[in-house]
Amino acid sequence: MKAQTSFWKSSKAFIGQKLPGDKPEIFAKGLLEDGGIALDRVAFSPDGKEFYYCHALHWFESKGATIRYFKFDNGKWNGPVVLNEGYYAPSFSTSNDSIYFIGGGMQGVVWKSARTATGWTKPVQYIKASYGLYDFMKTQSGLMYIGSNGNQGNIKDFSTYDFCQLAISGTDTTIKKLDGPVNTEGFDGDFFVSNDESYIIISTNETKEYESELFISFRNADKSWSTPKSLGPLVNNGKAHRWGQYVTPDNKYLFYTQGTSEKDCHIYWMRFDYLLRLLKNET
Repeated sequence: MKAQTSFWKSSKAFIGQKLPGDKPEIFAKGLLEDGGIALDRVAFSPDGKEFYYCHALHWFESKGATIRYFKFDNGKWNGPVVLNEGYYAPSFSTSNDSIYFIGGGMQGVVWKSARTATGWTKPVQYIKASYGLYDFMKTQSGLMYIGSNGNQGNIKDFSTYDFCQLAISGTDTTIKKLDGPVNTEGFDGDFFVSNDESYIIISTNETKEYESELFISFRNADKSWSTPKSLGPLVNNGKAHRWGQYVTPDNKYLFYTQGTSEKDCHIYWMRFDYLLRLLKNET
């Protein structure tokens, strides 16, 4: 489903926030926190009129975490409204009729809610595996991407997780590491893949303190992935945990979460289409 450009270009898009430039800025500061922290990957509906995000009471703690959303209706944004509790990493289907989550107090599960005339169904298990599943995105080709340890190592040993493709055929689920140099010896799980699978933005170079940087890899003609490149000093501006990367359906803005602790953890956004073209031309 293609983004409906008319609303994306209006002054009311992005919850009415002033658009950023090339330098990352905190998104909707003070509007999302509400006594806690706004963090992790966000999701806009393809038409731009719904915005979903994760709200937590504490950093790295799922207890009390909720998915909340704003919706543009009758000429204004309404919200935030709590959609569900205990889930994170929302991701829309390309058809806009489903939304996927991780969490629910279980590892190795991807959850799915279906759109109804009045909202969303309660999340149900969409994929259940004996190995770890971390983050999830489905592209327009039907291919699915996920962070996972496959069948290697302990499900709780995140150092064994890699960026993977996931495929479902009947009752069989298969998983395969992405080809190329995108995976490292450490944890590889936080990512965003474009809808056409032309690039993937990864959190990489992670330290024991969870500090990481955002890099981008482009898909080669042979379907492998190019050597990742840094998004540059404006994004990777010192030691911090960076994750939850997400590019809006109009392909113009990058969102991500950054912090050194829960005290300075925020969702940031920046103009991204120019930087994307520059990095692509350098490949």
